[in-house]
Amino acid sequence: MSSKIIKIGTRDSKLALWQANTVANQLKELGYKTEIIAVKSTGDIILDKPLYELGITGIFTKTLDIALLNKEIDIAVHSMKDVPTQLPFGVIQLAVLERASTLDLLITKDKGAFLQENNQSTIATGSLRRKAQWLSKYPIHNVVDLRGNVQTRMQKLTDNNWQGAIFAAAGLERLNENPADAIALDWMVPAPAQGAIVIVGLEKNTEVCEKVSKLNHAETQICTHIERQFLRTLEGGCTAPIGALATIENDRVEFHGTLHSLDGKEQFSIKKSCTLASYKSFGTEMATELLNTGAKPLMEKLKKELKVK
Repeated sequence: MSSKIIKIGTRDSKLALWQANTVANQLKELGYKTEIIAVKSTGDIILDKPLYELGITGIFTKTLDIALLNKEIDIAVHSMKDVPTQLPFGVIQLAVLERASTLDLLITKDKGAFLQENNQSTIATGSLRRKAQWLSKYPIHNVVDLRGNVQTRMQKLTDNNWQGAIFAAAGLERLNENPADAIALDWMVPAPAQGAIVIVGLEKNTEVCEKVSKLNHAETQICTHIERQFLRTLEGGCTAPIGALATIENDRVEFHGTLHSLDGKEQFSIKKSCTLASYKSFGTEMATELLNTGAKPLMEKLKKELKVK
């Protein structure tokens, strides 16, 4: 077995490093040597603007793409929901790890008592998808932008006069930051590939590709493929209010996809299933059907509002 060290590129946040170390440990179990190289992405540096206003597709991944193409690293580890559906030329998906929870969680100061009251509560989130779905359910609430790593966002919730903030369950669980009284938002459709970790590398680097592909979890790969295909066909980028969740039950794939206007007032939803054998184009079929049954004007409007190119 080759003694060549596999250089793992990652963002330098606590959560990103947890993900990179998870990959490193799994590779170590297969007998491979690794080294973690951490970088700071543009999305980690600019925290005073909402993500969609920055106008950069793949804002959390571009720095690592460059390091990969410059051969400073051999692989890059990402939260899959942050990765653009179109990878840079020469970069390919090598493996998706087994998925964690896909849930969104509401962290509150009063155990959610405010949800029973008909007043203008304030909720914080940096996600347009979460904002749109929240406003669709609670139209009189106010939603404010929340950026930064998990610890920073937790502190901002403590420091501000907000009733709650929304987090991904997977990230909180990985960092042991999950409050016991967090409220599971099981009515909220997650971001495509939420809860999944993806590893990408250079297609030409066949030796590394072969080693890392051994970490792939087939069921997670199939589900995230469908969700990201749905996203790509809608042409939504990583910031549009698009939700998608595929799950496998027996030999069938169950799918739920959503599209909302930014204010949550307009919404389109599709729920269907297919056989496991016919999953490869299922995401495209679901997005096309959604567009053809009335969602196309909303998608065009969103592209203008978000300047998605």
